[in-house]
Amino acid sequence: MLARAARGTGALLLRGLNILIPVLDRIRYVQSLKEIVINVPEQSAVTLDNVTLQIDGVLYLRIMDPYKASYGVEDPEYAVTQLAQTTMRSELGKLSLDKVFRERESLNASIVDAINQAADCWGIRCLRYEIKDIHVPPRVKESMQMQVEAERRKRATVLESEGTRESAINVAEGKKQAQILASEAEKAEQINQAAGEASAVLAKAKAKAEAIRILAAALTQHNGDAAASLTVAEQYVSAFSKLAKDSNTILLPSNPGDVTSMVAQAMGVYGALTKPPVPGTPDSVSSGNSRDVQGTDASLDEELDRVKMS
Repeated sequence: MLARAARGTGALLLRGLNILIPVLDRIRYVQSLKEIVINVPEQSAVTLDNVTLQIDGVLYLRIMDPYKASYGVEDPEYAVTQLAQTTMRSELGKLSLDKVFRERESLNASIVDAINQAADCWGIRCLRYEIKDIHVPPRVKESMQMQVEAERRKRATVLESEGTRESAINVAEGKKQAQILASEAEKAEQINQAAGEASAVLAKAKAKAEAIRILAAALTQHNGDAAASLTVAEQYVSAFSKLAKDSNTILLPSNPGDVTSMVAQAMGVYGALTKPPVPGTPDSVSSGNSRDVQGTDASLDEELDRVKMS
């Protein structure tokens, strides 16, 4: 769609049938109402941290009022281009070098707003502005590359240290768990061993009690005294057969060959212990009998101890 401005009357000719007066009217300006693309030339700009950049861009605009575009400014495209360059330099001076690369979108939006405010009286509307290339000085570029490399090395070092720390923590945790499990296993083993020993002692006690009970029952039967005498005689002979096997020191009774007296003495002690007390007997008699039995028992114990020690 084209719009024409007629010279002389200053009328705006739109599409369709238009009547011009010869000699007095003629077409002076032709404006396109389509979107226009303008390349903004490369320019230098200084950032907030005093770094000189070479930057260019692309400007997209549209003529909204052909009359203002024709009579409000001499060359609208040139005016908008210059305005874009100056606005670009002004906006770059507010940002540091690092923010220029991170905030390109906000920078483009700021330039579009500034152009629209200034170009409103020209009948032109800026649709968008895009930065094409940003060129930095070689030394600054080398510094940026060194900074990037240092940052990457820093990240690698941090990651390696974190990996080492995690590894050390895992190893320490593993050792801790191993020690805990070992202590628990040792505790369980000790508990089981104590339980086993207690069960063994209890079983031995029960067996001994049962043996004593059976022995007592056997002694009360017929000829139980004779069997006890025979058992004592066998143990006496067995004890003498082991003399001088474990040690050179030998302790012998006064009459080691008299087995009969030894057995008789043992049976006398047994009979005194198993004899039931007589009702109505004075305490002095009981005490005397008890002392006699204890004396006999002590003699028998001393004799048996000497035999065992030999």
